Amino acid sequence: MQVLDFKPKAIIFDLNGTMINDMEYHTKAWHSIITEDLGENNSYESVKKEMYGKNPEVLERIFGKDRFTPEEIISLSNEKERRYQEGYFPYLKLIDGLDEFLEQAKNEGISMAIGSAAILFNIDFVLDGLKIRSYFDGIVSADDVEISKPHPETFLKAANLLGVNPAECLVFEDAPKGVESAQNAGMKCIVLTTTHDSEEFAGYSNIIGFIDNFKNPILTTLL
Repeated sequence: MQVLDFKPKAIIFDLNGTMINDMEYHTKAWHSIITEDLGENNSYESVKKEMYGKNPEVLERIFGKDRFTPEEIISLSNEKERRYQEGYFPYLKLIDGLDEFLEQAKNEGISMAIGSAAILFNIDFVLDGLKIRSYFDGIVSADDVEISKPHPETFLKAANLLGVNPAECLVFEDAPKGVESAQNAGMKCIVLTTTHDSEEFAGYSNIIGFIDNFKNPILTTLL
């Protein structure tokens, strides 16, 4: 068994694809809007590549800067979240082993926060739907930052909320841009291979392990 010699004082979790395996449903929601509502011929895979950052940023990467008015962006974003929650709600659950890991970390006195590009509406959907809000001492959502990942603002704000030096934080992420954000913040990272293969993370020096769920025995050496 691999042994991790890093003992974090705080843990920061990305949400989508990291705590819950729901990225497919975000992609499906955007893909249906883009192809059915907006009539664009974008493949599912091409949309999947843009699944990071805030909703307006996703639209801008796909369509360009001036395609939509601010009002249209809000409307499209709200409809996307409605379709996402409707599609994913029957399958809402934590990634295997995370419930036990959260309890163990809490018992060890490790502070925990969420640092996500999700809007608070979706974070609340998960925390309250799964009754896990009590584990977290801070939440940083898309609504709380000026610049999305891979900028470090999300994770630095989370560390500040927890009162912990960034170098003493461990991030759990599932996306290359999220790992880059953690690296820019000076934080080590463990990658969930729920959305991307390990080969897609080549070049990041802050990764200390890859896992496919929270039952991986290497996690016991963290706490």
